[in-house]
Amino acid sequence: MFLKALAKDLYKSQKEVEALEQELLKTSSGAEQEQLEEQLRQAKGELAQIKKVMEGRKEQSRASLYKPKSRF
Repeated sequence: MFLKALAKDLYKSQKEVEALEQELLKTSSGAEQEQLEEQLRQAKGELAQIKKVMEGRKEQSRASLYKPKSRF
């Protein structure tokens, strides 16, 4: 269940980054461009953080497959 929620957050974050990048390409005013660049930087940071959490979660899952299970 945790991975499902992370996947949704990852998808939303990716879409936000894509939308901000498209908006930045369309913008010509300097002040608005700076504001969008800041929002894009934050969104990319959030996206990177979610990816790290997902990768860590996957590593934990893989590691648990190889751990010997206690029978007692």
